[in-house]
Amino acid sequence: MTATAPLVIIFGGSGFVGRYVAQAMARRGWRVRVAVRRPAEAHFVRPYGEVGQVEPVQANLRDDASVRRALQGATAVVNCVGLLTESGAQTFKAVQAEGAARVARLAREAGAERFVQISAIGADPESESVYARSKAEAETAVREAFPDAVILRPSIIFGPEDSFFNRFASMARFSPALPLVGPETRFQPVYVVDVAQAAAKAAAGEAAPGIYELGGPRTASFRELMKMLLHVIRRRRLLIALPEGVARVQAKVLGFLEKATGGLFVNDLLTEDQITLLQKDNVVSAGAKGLEELGIEPTPMEAVLESYLWFWRPGGQYVRMRERRLRLGGRSEGRSNGGSGGGSGGASGG
Repeated sequence: MTATAPLVIIFGGSGFVGRYVAQAMARRGWRVRVAVRRPAEAHFVRPYGEVGQVEPVQANLRDDASVRRALQGATAVVNCVGLLTESGAQTFKAVQAEGAARVARLAREAGAERFVQISAIGADPESESVYARSKAEAETAVREAFPDAVILRPSIIFGPEDSFFNRFASMARFSPALPLVGPETRFQPVYVVDVAQAAAKAAAGEAAPGIYELGGPRTASFRELMKMLLHVIRRRRLLIALPEGVARVQAKVLGFLEKATGGLFVNDLLTEDQITLLQKDNVVSAGAKGLEELGIEPTPMEAVLESYLWFWRPGGQYVRMRERRLRLGGRSEGRSNGGSGGGSGGASGG
């Protein structure tokens, strides 16, 4: 890696998806600038490359000046910033819509050649969900500034730091049941490394402009995904379908608690907007461009989940060892019993 290597700016580069994009770009020999609100908390990205190859810098998507500074010298820009829930000034509108528009506009001014926007399946300007509308607004703003931008719309993303499987696995440690809103809603979970590879290809100019919907090789209902999770973490829990009306009452109560405590309690458990999203399938549209068009083979969940969800098992990583011993013990006992029975039969026959 040299000082003349191309430079990619990754907004939200210390987040769940962004850190994998940073690793992918560093492996390609690019200089990587990770733009985050709190760079002091992002030093863990430095070892992703050679000394000085990956650097965290300060940038707030709600501030022109800091974004402009972060973009200096950019060849390509990847915007990975996104919210799961709103909190204070960090709203879907301010961060996901206006923030993306600001980054794209200033990236064009800075002379960046390529722009990659991490959006989401379900982005829709007509959606009842504020989250989905803000994602659609971001896509429109990005394409106004960069008509040849690449927009990636993943389904639920899974991986070691994910907030989907890990969240429900954490709940299963203490709760005898998992309440499910929209248990039959279908998802197409996609591996975070596959998403990062797609972003890296686009940033490097190896993807045609346009929208790509990213999903894994398997679609499954929310209920089916939770059954898979419980099998992996070796726990038996009831799966309870929560009626939409009941769920909305709970979400209102949690929202009230957040406001009443002045933000001391942050409602990241259940919001009305999340309930709205859960009423619609989150899968790749028929005919949409996806990972295959980018030359990426989707990674199945079964190949990855056990590698990080073992943490939530009652016996941690040693469960598999005990299960293996039990299986071997059962087979040994079976062979022993079969052997003595055969000997007895032989003696009797003689």
